[in-house]
Amino acid sequence: MKFDFWELEEHVGQIWNGFINRASDTHYADEAVYLKDVKKSLGIIFRAMGGNTSLNLDSSSATQNHSRKSFLKRIAGSETKIELSWQDENSLRLPYKIDIFPKKSLNKKLYVWLTAISAADTLHPGPWVERNQQLTINTLRRFPGLQHDYRILLEAQLDLRPDINSLPADEAQQEQLIQQALKHPAKPVTLNIANRPPQAVFLWLHPSPPQSTVSKPSNNNDEEPSDKKKQKKDEEQRKRIGEREDVENEKKDGLLAIRYENIFSWGEFIKLDRSSEEDDLDTAAEAIKDMDIVHVTEDEKSVASTLKFDLDLPSAANDDLPLGEGILLNEWDYKKQRYREDYCCLQEMVSNSTKDCELPEHLKKTSRRLRSQFESIMPSRIWFKAQADGSELDIDAYMQFSTERRRGSGEMTANMYKNLRTSHRDMSCLLLADLSLSTDSWVNNDARIIDVIQDSLYLFSETLSTSGDKLAIHGFSSRNRNHVRYNLIKQFDEKYNACIRGRIKAIKPGYYTRMGAAIRHASEQLDQQDTSQKLLLIMTDGKPNDLDIYEGRYGIEDTRMALNEARKKGQQAFCVTIDDTAGEYLPYLFGASNYVVIRNIMELPAKLPVLYAQLTQ
Repeated sequence: MKFDFWELEEHVGQIWNGFINRASDTHYADEAVYLKDVKKSLGIIFRAMGGNTSLNLDSSSATQNHSRKSFLKRIAGSETKIELSWQDENSLRLPYKIDIFPKKSLNKKLYVWLTAISAADTLHPGPWVERNQQLTINTLRRFPGLQHDYRILLEAQLDLRPDINSLPADEAQQEQLIQQALKHPAKPVTLNIANRPPQAVFLWLHPSPPQSTVSKPSNNNDEEPSDKKKQKKDEEQRKRIGEREDVENEKKDGLLAIRYENIFSWGEFIKLDRSSEEDDLDTAAEAIKDMDIVHVTEDEKSVASTLKFDLDLPSAANDDLPLGEGILLNEWDYKKQRYREDYCCLQEMVSNSTKDCELPEHLKKTSRRLRSQFESIMPSRIWFKAQADGSELDIDAYMQFSTERRRGSGEMTANMYKNLRTSHRDMSCLLLADLSLSTDSWVNNDARIIDVIQDSLYLFSETLSTSGDKLAIHGFSSRNRNHVRYNLIKQFDEKYNACIRGRIKAIKPGYYTRMGAAIRHASEQLDQQDTSQKLLLIMTDGKPNDLDIYEGRYGIEDTRMALNEARKKGQQAFCVTIDDTAGEYLPYLFGASNYVVIRNIMELPAKLPVLYAQLTQ
């Protein structure tokens, strides 16, 4: 039998590594609570407690932990990184999981407590200890019911703190002040500087949260990011912080004159230009997992692992027909709290290659069923009583007059007749459909999202033509603030016919989703209708975004302001979406009861008319 020394060494090393890791591990994996399991309830709690409703709820990034560690932890190399909570401009960031306490109920209570103090956080800078003390005081004052849970969490947190007697003098004094601040939040404490930073305080927010910077989208890549795409592994998503590096232009060729024997370490960011043949994507994916900070820079050329297309506008001969010079619209800048005057240019367009067509065969059965259901809200012939003239005498009005006359108080009136006339619903609806590039994705082997949208518009138009309500159907997409495309599919004064069906058939995926500009223009057109009820129905598959700064909170805030403008005009705004993450931002935009998420997109065509009937009853 051949003895393999290297296999033995590897086997012993694995045993030793497992033993050390188990011996140094102070977490309770079996009692862990994951953010993904409580995210929805924490979002409700955060907003109910007065937190900024425009913020998303995301997992935090692991940051370096330089505090003093035990001997076993130093050998195992564990807890070099730690996850804490903080709030930035766009998100409330909580740990990916909490497993520091021996009971799952305690770990869950900690999630709730961190959410509560974050709701009171105003992002005002200040000393770490004093700031968290004040947040604790404010939270307990506003929500006295949390005092019991805080005392339980405080006792569990103190059990995790290091023994003061085992620390050097400067660190012992620092630890003593932190424990005093935890026990007595109302008593001011000034933290001294020690040789090492203190151990993490899990009941407080991060002492110095990382400031990640997001670079603007490159003009070389116009592909719209899909909000519905999820990370394959949540564990990997939480580890890294993104930072942008600006690299000056430099020549690609040159002489490298350096003495390699003088190089002892090379740890700074360096722009390295390698040929594509050397790229090992699998190795790079594994290496990035161990990086604390990912540096991203824009270069003169794009280096891509997949083929990307530049979404240039089509030629005039192949594009839709523009109407007019374009319409200038304002846009809301939430950072400056003011409008950017005439900042966006919206271009109305109609398809120039439509052909009259009939309703697709696979929709005819559903159309007949929906039309039958909508007969209940069709205009009907009813009696209008107490009229000055009419086809018949109003017996009720005459009996009332006779009774009053016998009592001596009746006066002759001319409203003694009734007339049979057709009533009508005083209702107008503008359906605004998102035609961005993400609608080109496939939902199954037979249909794309844009195909489902077409079927929805077919059935919606077929059904509403029965009710007699005023209907307009428009679509939109954008390529930047200077090119917001607004497709006119059906106007209010147009009758639904084969021509309109041809326009619906001609719609195709566009570009990005500058929703605020489209809503403002649609609201203006809806406001011109002389009906008492006006419904702005928005159908989308994702959140607002565009090539320029129109992403994240900026796009959300502009869309929210556009919806507020529509409400001030007396219009009801309602959103129908297929975005699984819509619950994170649509309540802030439309309100808790003014949107619906269609889980199965193939049900959208049949559900849309039924939803309209429920909204307009």
